[in-house]
Amino acid sequence: MMIPPLLKLFVFLALALPHSAFAQEKPADEVKKAAPTEEAAKKPEPVSIQSKVTIDGQVIPYTATTGKLILRDEKGKAKASVFHITYTRDGIKDTKDRPVMFAFNGGPGSSSVWLHLGILGPKRIDFPGDGTQPLEPPARLIDNDMSLLDVCDLVFIDPVSTGYSRAEKDGNPKDFHGLQQDIDSVGDFIRIWITENKRWASPKYLCGESYGGVRAAGLAHYLQERYGMSLNGVVLLSSLLDYRTLIGSQGSHLNYQVFLPTFATTAHFHKKIEGDREAILREAREFAFGDYGVALMKGNEIPEEEKGAVAAKLSKLTGIPAETWIRNSLRLDAFEFRKELLREEGKVIGRFDARVAWPTTNPNSTSAEYDPSYSLAIGAFSTAMLSYLGNDLGWKEDQPYEVLTGKVHPWTYGSDNRIVNLTSRLTTAMRDNPKLRVLVMGAHADLATPPEGVPYSLRQEVNLPEDLRGQFTFTYYDAGHMFYINPPDLVKSRADLMEFLKR
Repeated sequence: MMIPPLLKLFVFLALALPHSAFAQEKPADEVKKAAPTEEAAKKPEPVSIQSKVTIDGQVIPYTATTGKLILRDEKGKAKASVFHITYTRDGIKDTKDRPVMFAFNGGPGSSSVWLHLGILGPKRIDFPGDGTQPLEPPARLIDNDMSLLDVCDLVFIDPVSTGYSRAEKDGNPKDFHGLQQDIDSVGDFIRIWITENKRWASPKYLCGESYGGVRAAGLAHYLQERYGMSLNGVVLLSSLLDYRTLIGSQGSHLNYQVFLPTFATTAHFHKKIEGDREAILREAREFAFGDYGVALMKGNEIPEEEKGAVAAKLSKLTGIPAETWIRNSLRLDAFEFRKELLREEGKVIGRFDARVAWPTTNPNSTSAEYDPSYSLAIGAFSTAMLSYLGNDLGWKEDQPYEVLTGKVHPWTYGSDNRIVNLTSRLTTAMRDNPKLRVLVMGAHADLATPPEGVPYSLRQEVNLPEDLRGQFTFTYYDAGHMFYINPPDLVKSRADLMEFLKR
């Protein structure tokens, strides 16, 4: 999940400011007593439990193992402890044909709780209805009959400073808070886990949501180049590869084009425009990367007559009055759109899920002042995770579990004054491993990482061989960023993932 724009790119992707309070500073003598020792830096003992879940009418016995894996430097000193939860199906004697999937969310600053308790794990949160209504606290977990555990082992990773993962005494947290640093540390974790669990011969998959897609693209290249670990598949769930598809800047208008089709599907959902959604979507895509793009390139030299015609078409596709488009020079970002669409009803729509509409708290603002879809989800996932860790998995820890944290910021993107774009790393990994397949999962109500972003980025890889283009599969869902909280989308996502794994 991505972090909303409160800390500006705090995120960009996967959520908003953390809801938990920061711990008070301790006196110096207490800090000294609490400092990690070399003994404490040894790998903590994992906790394992046996359970079972019914999937597709079949009872699946499994072992859930919760623990921390220590990352060390070249001298053997502990740098960080990475918290993870692993699910393996019992009764599998030979794992060479048993896939294992490493799953993580985004942020940067998010734990893996969203993928864990929303779609992939053997337990999931029971959201009411179609996932647009708040549930009655506290959140409850139910068996997830849509989990992949019947066909694939699962490893949920919390990057350093998220969840219970932390830098150790000889490690600096800042050494993990950056684009390449994050790829290096998560890649190191995967290598060690694969080795310790004797899974080098198993099919290997990555699943990254939101910024997790950036991480997954980087990992596909890094694991292969650094460790010779060839992957079988990468899942980009509500993800991005190129930040230009999200961030507007002086002279750049790509983000307006990428968001337009999602504006159209959102307007259709809220009945601001009428017609067949798929036909509207096709029209919006064609206009976004056709006449609309041409109009934006003309900037302030566009003739008034043409500007009016483009504004009228934008109004037809989005339900936003032409006058508003003209007043904004044919440019509306997602925050302005979320405020304008239901302004007359006194509501603001969600960023993570544009189907969610709650009352505005500032009628006079020009952009959305909060994200109701984030408010709907954060408490449920936080409560459910803490309850599950202690009551079901048997893991006890005094420090706070960082579901979503701002402590990883400022994040070092290390792009040498270039916009971060991991597309070529992914396609290079595919060039060197032609059997690597990629599943791109997008959602029509996602105004955090709109589903047109990744396809656009891949279209720009003009030198990608034709046969490798066939290694991509694109699939779409009705809900938002965490589309899996909508029951029909959850069912469809399992079918899509099963087909991807079987291939």
